[in-house]
Amino acid sequence: MPRSVHLLIIDPQNDFCDLPAGHLPVDPITGRPRQPALPVAGAHADMRRLAAFIDAGAGALDAITVTLDSHHRLDIAHPVFWRRGDGAEVPPFTPITAAQVRAGEYQPRHLDDLPRTLSYLDELESRGRYTLMVWPLHCEIGTWGHNVHADVHAAYSRWEDQRQLIVRKVPKGTNPWTEHYSALMAEVPDPDDPRSQLNRPLLDALDRADLILVAGEAGSHCVKATVEHLAEHLPGGRLSRVVLLTDCMSPVAGFEDAQNAFIQRMRDLGMQARTSADMARALAASDS
Repeated sequence: MPRSVHLLIIDPQNDFCDLPAGHLPVDPITGRPRQPALPVAGAHADMRRLAAFIDAGAGALDAITVTLDSHHRLDIAHPVFWRRGDGAEVPPFTPITAAQVRAGEYQPRHLDDLPRTLSYLDELESRGRYTLMVWPLHCEIGTWGHNVHADVHAAYSRWEDQRQLIVRKVPKGTNPWTEHYSALMAEVPDPDDPRSQLNRPLLDALDRADLILVAGEAGSHCVKATVEHLAEHLPGGRLSRVVLLTDCMSPVAGFEDAQNAFIQRMRDLGMQARTSADMARALAASDS
């Protein structure tokens, strides 16, 4: 029977969820329903299943950590940072390479930022994980889109009340000069910003658990990047104790193969892939 179970929920935020009309509040400025900035197909259903899992397994969950994608409006991965060489706006979902910037196809709006921008792109590309992507403005600090999905928030609030424990919240992405998919480390850590460097306190907290359950959005990006770093840096190893809740994560459209390949790679390393219902039954059985 596991001595301790830690649930890691990655970025369960409104901006990433394909929320139905009943979950969309009215914007008092425009009078229209708010809309998620970067909805992932299937994410709302994922979060409903995750909330049900938290309720079902509350007695067996000893710790819950929630990571929060947390951005400023002006960010190297947001459209407002960029312009085309002819001065036109850069639309979301535009990949940008260092070569394109050097060729003048894309430029930062403030040309004084060009040297640092090129330095970042060169380092990012040398690491071989990602090309910079201009995403829609999302998870801006202080907005509705930054908030946790209502069902998940309600479920872990009930857990806090029942267990008299605090859900740990871990922000990521506040440095506007680096992308920060992983909850454990930015894609290019800033030596002057500890928030972008390897999060050893979070690693140590996870390492104390006998079972680490992982859920969240999106499976093709932030979950993937976090779990890859977890596999690389978890101090105590023993990756068989990491369980991916496969029905509580979904990929960004067009990146389905990336999620599937990621899950298979992690299974090859020894991690488990289980549904939330299967995991809830296993936790219940271990408590009986």
